[in-house]
Amino acid sequence: MSTEIIVMTGPESSGKTTLATQLADCWNVPLVTEIARDYLRGKDSYQQHDLVEVAKQQHQQELTLLAHSPEKIVCDTDLLVIMIWSELRYGHCDPWISSTFEDSLRQQTSSRYYYLCDYKIPWEADPLRENPNNRDELFELYVTKIKEYELCYSLVKGEPTERLQQVLHSSDS
Repeated sequence: MSTEIIVMTGPESSGKTTLATQLADCWNVPLVTEIARDYLRGKDSYQQHDLVEVAKQQHQQELTLLAHSPEKIVCDTDLLVIMIWSELRYGHCDPWISSTFEDSLRQQTSSRYYYLCDYKIPWEADPLRENPNNRDELFELYVTKIKEYELCYSLVKGEPTERLQQVLHSSDS
């Protein structure tokens, strides 16, 4: 049985968690939560090896849910976000992250669909967020990566309720 993997992606404070939670609740399917928040909470700083650990835990959480063969899962984020974050912060991505991401795209046992969350919503300050002033540039990095990997995706924009309706409408068709 093939599992449909629905992934929220996009810059910081673009509504990924809100939309992922709404969808998982609406569809009554498992949610892969964002590991980075819990991992980095309370740390004064982080290094690239921390991003690798976040990526490993994020990926493992997804694999654990997939092992139960659900029809669908929703991911608050996935390795694409960590790849872009690493490239932005350190100028490159650890090979484990990029190769694991590429391997997950090649898997024949599941289909992966991305919802790219538009950044044009109010910024919500948070001690773990780093980029309030260049969300437009970050958004373009996501568009570039999505096109580079030829990922299936839709752009979602507007207020949270509008975003949810866009996804629900697109998944019905």
